[in-house]
Amino acid sequence: MGPLLTVDRLVAQSLQESIAVKQELLEDEDYQLQVSALGHAMARALASGHKVIFLGNGGSAADAQHLAAELTGRYMMERRGLPGLALTANTSSLTAIANDYSYEMVFARQIEALGCPGNVALGISTSGKSANVLRAMEVARSKQIITAALTGKTGGLLGPAVDYCIRIPSVCTPRIQEAHILTGHILCEIVEHELFAK
Repeated sequence: MGPLLTVDRLVAQSLQESIAVKQELLEDEDYQLQVSALGHAMARALASGHKVIFLGNGGSAADAQHLAAELTGRYMMERRGLPGLALTANTSSLTAIANDYSYEMVFARQIEALGCPGNVALGISTSGKSANVLRAMEVARSKQIITAALTGKTGGLLGPAVDYCIRIPSVCTPRIQEAHILTGHILCEIVEHELFAK
């Protein structure tokens, strides 16, 4: 019975930690303003025929693909597909670029090839220090692409490197990731509301 109680406490503790982060976000005016501003920027870009490009490593790569799918498929509304692109999904591009150049260039090279002025590039990094995400943002800025990041508490090096930095008030990777996908869903809902609810 002892080990079960330990697991029960672990479950409750994880839930409490996740709720605490979201409660902080609910009370964080800067977070809400940043999310709203980025959502409007994404909607404007998509309305103008541009695309939203998502990128990240590990769990953040999965989030990038998840959010791109919410645009190309649908989030909550029945509507036309929107151009969302995850730079994490083409294994041939990823491995070729990593092999021929470096892993640091896997997203930057794709932004160089696929990005256009007016697009939005959204990098996801819990630490805000991912070298390949930083390089991608440098290239995106050089191409007049709107840059954004989802990060942890400090914003890391990505904070000052992007137009919109949405910081999650935690240093715990799982709690940050949980809030990243919530934030991504809110962004998708803003896009659908702006483009299709009127």
